[in-house]
Amino acid sequence: MTSILPLLQKTQQAAAAVRRLSDAQRSSLLNYLAEIVEQSKAVIMSENQKDLDLMDKADTKYDRLLLNENRIEGLADSLREVALLPDPTGEILVEINLDNGLNIRKIAVPMGVVGVIYESRPNVTIDVASLCLRSGNACVLKGGKEAHFSNQCLVSLIHQALNQFGIVNEAVLLLPTDRKFTEELLKATRFVDIIIPRGSDALIQFVRKNSLIPTIETGAGVVHTYVEKSADLVKAKEIIVNARVSRPSVCNSLDCAIIDEAIIDQFLPMLVEDFKKWNVEIYADKASFAVFEKIGYQKLHKAQEEDFGKEWLDYKISIKTVKDIDEALAHIQAFSSRHSEAILTKNQAFAEKFLSEVDAAAVYHNASTRFTDGGQFGLGAEIGISTQKLHARGPFALEKLVTEKWIVLGDGQVRW
Repeated sequence: MTSILPLLQKTQQAAAAVRRLSDAQRSSLLNYLAEIVEQSKAVIMSENQKDLDLMDKADTKYDRLLLNENRIEGLADSLREVALLPDPTGEILVEINLDNGLNIRKIAVPMGVVGVIYESRPNVTIDVASLCLRSGNACVLKGGKEAHFSNQCLVSLIHQALNQFGIVNEAVLLLPTDRKFTEELLKATRFVDIIIPRGSDALIQFVRKNSLIPTIETGAGVVHTYVEKSADLVKAKEIIVNARVSRPSVCNSLDCAIIDEAIIDQFLPMLVEDFKKWNVEIYADKASFAVFEKIGYQKLHKAQEEDFGKEWLDYKISIKTVKDIDEALAHIQAFSSRHSEAILTKNQAFAEKFLSEVDAAAVYHNASTRFTDGGQFGLGAEIGISTQKLHARGPFALEKLVTEKWIVLGDGQVRW
């Protein structure tokens, strides 16, 4: 294949057919796809294993790539949840009747063709397709080579469902993994309406620099949790451990714990047993290093400046000690990627200060940042977590896959 433009043109044409599907037909399509996915577990896992066999198990992306029975069931459940969500298109956002008799309405309409570039995670294939089809959009998927077999398998199942409803395969188009096609996609302004990169910071920066198509950034998260001295330390320990080890390779996992210096001698030893269990490497500043060294923690490093502001995506964490909330806020402002930030405290005034002043897509009081997720927020699924401020911020889900159109109804009015 020398060019993907003919394929993109077919996807643009297919978008019109997807738009013409009724609300009930779109829901039925996703429910039908959920059944196909459930019935195809063995095939999906077999193809997924081909990808897994090519990846080092020590690679942090291995867990993202894995599709087991439970995760495939989760994909089917997610499809059914999205099918139940209200149609975001057709809503009248504004209606005005002018003195000259014109009726003017602003309505929500599908984006058209949504392009998503992503790495490692084959579940994104189902999430993106379901959200785009439910909102009346076609989509172009550019998955990474590490998930080649998994993505091909899942898209073939999606095509089965599309064909059942009279929609051509190109409505959900999976592009070849060659990098040259990424560059061509980013310049296809005639056929693609929006580009969404989901993955590493390197991927996001590449898309930002090279795309001629409007872009919404998702993925990278440098996440902090501040343990203020009045916090319930038992709960704080559970939150810190959960946010770091439950799924270390995802963007809402904890990268840096910020601890009030008044409680480091009491609190940091509470982390040791769990951190040892999970083989967590600690990159500690001077004060916290002394505490962990005294305990004899083995996987301990002296933090360098570059260890703050780093998205670890692994069983690693940096520890920063601060004198007070103002110093914690300053550290977050300096190093945050504006994804998810948390404060653990019993001081309501400090909690309100943190929630109002921290500039991030999601801010938490006394909870793990691992909840920043479209499904967890009741949105059914997500394309990613947007860390920018235009159009969408936070979980980028169904209700944001629309744009606006003005409808003007008249009866012979003219303007001189």
